[in-house]
Amino acid sequence: MKLAPLNTCLVVVGAALLLAGCSHTPTRPDPSATAMGPKSDGSSTAMTPINVGQNIDAPGLQARTDGFDLNNQNRTALQAVYFDFDRHEIKQAERAKLQAAKEYLEKNPTYRLLLEGHCDWLGTAEYNLGLGERRANAAKKYLQSIGVAVDKMETVSKGSLEASKNADGATRTKDRRVDLVVVNPTSGPAKL
Repeated sequence: MKLAPLNTCLVVVGAALLLAGCSHTPTRPDPSATAMGPKSDGSSTAMTPINVGQNIDAPGLQARTDGFDLNNQNRTALQAVYFDFDRHEIKQAERAKLQAAKEYLEKNPTYRLLLEGHCDWLGTAEYNLGLGERRANAAKKYLQSIGVAVDKMETVSKGSLEASKNADGATRTKDRRVDLVVVNPTSGPAKL
């Protein structure tokens, strides 16, 4: 039968094409070349920042009424929680930082936490947003397990938006974190 060599040839060629397509890793575009970057005529499509506490009249958008005031925050009161590469599990060595966050909230009952998940530059922007979300949620789940009320915490993923591009290993290690941001201090200075 003469079809066997033809079928074998098609299988080999198909496998070669499949394997050749798997070796390409997409590269990140330069932000200036994206839809949110500068236009070709020199103008910008950058979004105008808004004050999150202002009254927003746009349909579908409402100002927050739950007291979570992102304009009034402290990023230095608590230490960041760090993660291993491509992981979102809370390491044993990092749990003391979350315990300290719980104790801080107990001493300052009107304060709340914003858990910001961050990643290093490696990986796609979409993947890093998901990983940042998993990291923030892991910190929230751990805090919840040690007695912090769910309504005292909110999560957000920044992915690799603030990561150092083409950073060395030590810098990438610092980019893989959850920042514990204290927000809404309504009763005077914090108790440390």
